[in-house]
Amino acid sequence: MDLAQAMQLAAKGMKAQGTRMRVISENLANADTTPLAPGQDPYRRQVISFKNELNRAEGMREVEVDKIRPDNSDFILKYDPAHPAADERGYIRTPNVNTLIETMDMREASRSYEANLGVIEMAKTMMLRTIDLIRG
Repeated sequence: MDLAQAMQLAAKGMKAQGTRMRVISENLANADTTPLAPGQDPYRRQVISFKNELNRAEGMREVEVDKIRPDNSDFILKYDPAHPAADERGYIRTPNVNTLIETMDMREASRSYEANLGVIEMAKTMMLRTIDLIRG
């Protein structure tokens, strides 16, 4: 693999992690939303999955976003009989978003993004040093 391919591969990784951060941001932004009426569903957490895709032209495997799908885990019940969306027992359904998990996922995605950026910076530095050596 040459340096240009390394940079291309790292850029694909950055794009995938950027999409992951967007999905996590949406989850965090909607963590406290509630339905407006009884029986309505609140926001449902979204999860992202990745896949390896073969780039035949370059002869390398690249990471791609496979799917963004809803997390079908149960909603969290919260007792709030005064809320307009409360059922007959006084419970409202709140999003199935755990902000601690989302924050940790965001930190992991951010570090992966930074690692890919580091690869690009290192490849760029190596290319520039090679050019300097050739110039003599």
